[in-house]
Amino acid sequence: MKIVDLRGRYFKEDESLEFLIKRGDIETEKYEPIVKTIIKEVKERGDEALVEFTEKFDKVKLNPEDLVIPFEELEKAYNEIEDDVRWAYEVAYERIYEFHEHQKEKSFFKEEEGMILGQKITPLEVVGLYVPGGKAAYPSSVIMNAAPARVAGVKEIVMCSPNPNKYTLAAAFVCGIDTVYRIGGAQAVAAMAYGTETVRKVDKIVGPGNIYVALAKKNLYGIVDIDMIAGPSEILVIADESANYKWVAADLLSQAEHDELAASILVTTSEDLAKKVKEYLYTELLKDFPRKEIAEKSLNVYGHAFIVDDLDTACEVSNYIAPEHLEIITKNPFDLLNKIYHAGAIFLGEYATEPLGDYILGPNHVLPTSRAARFSSPLGVYDFIKRSSVIYVSKEGFDRVAKHAINMAKSEGLEAHKLSVEIRKNDK
Repeated sequence: MKIVDLRGRYFKEDESLEFLIKRGDIETEKYEPIVKTIIKEVKERGDEALVEFTEKFDKVKLNPEDLVIPFEELEKAYNEIEDDVRWAYEVAYERIYEFHEHQKEKSFFKEEEGMILGQKITPLEVVGLYVPGGKAAYPSSVIMNAAPARVAGVKEIVMCSPNPNKYTLAAAFVCGIDTVYRIGGAQAVAAMAYGTETVRKVDKIVGPGNIYVALAKKNLYGIVDIDMIAGPSEILVIADESANYKWVAADLLSQAEHDELAASILVTTSEDLAKKVKEYLYTELLKDFPRKEIAEKSLNVYGHAFIVDDLDTACEVSNYIAPEHLEIITKNPFDLLNKIYHAGAIFLGEYATEPLGDYILGPNHVLPTSRAARFSSPLGVYDFIKRSSVIYVSKEGFDRVAKHAINMAKSEGLEAHKLSVEIRKNDK
């Protein structure tokens, strides 16, 4: 972990910040041709291609009839997992569902003289969840993606996951997933986008994945809607001298264990805190850590502690990075809230540790990464609905606005636009 002293100088001049911001930039030229080939093959050959790619990439030999995981396997997994884990999944789903109910939008109509104008809210019909199954299993991702879709009123939810374990299947059972497919990678994304003999064509694909999944979603956007292009995970902690260095170190490690590209960033006004956090990470927390190899690589390359003059500057640094997760561990964390403009999720106070948000609090853990928090939001109910404009115009309403439409059409040189209004105006 690198300690960088930014006191007394303009933070944007330090090359470490640019290094962190650009860590998610991957040379897609290496992967793009592979992904495009996979997409083409799945589109043209359907289940046959899925079986081939599953054996090639996941080392699992399947027949087309094996692509769907029977409902009985989901129910069996739910009954087999530990009682306390099962209860945790149930509580998590209930809390996440209840939180997202507050995001529901309503259709509205406004009447004015001779017109009724409005907006109709309609849930998507079929949504596909992608759940990774590589370095770790993520049943929490099942719940976080499915709950807002259920709140929105999505009629059918399908899920793709390579070699899902019993915890992932149990989470799917808790969420009432309609169909689970035993496939992953770019081939799973392509299958959900186009549909195959077995896999249901969907309207939208949500959920994180590796570079192949990300590029498949990017290439298929337009054929199907997507949530976002997910990059490597990141956490930024703003802390002052009052923060508990052991707690801060543990929070940074919670992101470093995700993968080697994860960024764990501390921005603090206390040089003493920065040094203690680093020492505790390496001498204590990493010593016998199960995922030490992954976490240590992440911290060695992308772990940074920035020392700044004051908390206002700390907020400026955070806004510049626009982190996926932001923790504010200061004497008065709410004093900084209005100074934060760009962050996926904001955790306030020393007990609001980010892993609580990953699992159980209620707000969604599917968050914008790689500075996308400047313009994107967490996954929510709004991602699973469509908004349609509703327009009714009577003769009276037409007469009120027709001349203005004619004059605007004239200014744009669109004669047929003008004609379609004039023909109604003149043909009494």
